[in-house]
Amino acid sequence: MSDGLAVAAGIIVIGTLAFGGIGGCMYVAPMYNVYSQRMDGEAELAKAESNRQIKVREAQASFDASDLTAKAEIRRAEGVAQANKIIAEGLGGPEGYLRWRYIEMLENTGQKNGRDVIYIPTEAGLPVLEAGKRPEPTR
Repeated sequence: MSDGLAVAAGIIVIGTLAFGGIGGCMYVAPMYNVYSQRMDGEAELAKAESNRQIKVREAQASFDASDLTAKAEIRRAEGVAQANKIIAEGLGGPEGYLRWRYIEMLENTGQKNGRDVIYIPTEAGLPVLEAGKRPEPTR
């Protein structure tokens, strides 16, 4: 009989362990779900914070680049202004500088498309563009 008693005791122990395991799972599973959701929330929060920092750093880099570009443009404009002043003084003032720019423009215009263009200024300093195309006035 002692063998039967040992088998019965083993079955009772196994049944108790199985029932306890099922009960334990039923108790632990909801707690694990809460823990898992909390960890998912913390991961999403960390990702959102990281994305925000990335956007802030990108905006700061864009601002810095714009600031440096503006400073470079100001420095370039100051250099152009100084160069124009030096050239104007060398050509006898602003009038001489404008005449030189006018001649330079005529040279550049005449070189386009392999043809020469000649402008003849009138008394007012303006070129005669359409001479001969106007009808004669009636008397």
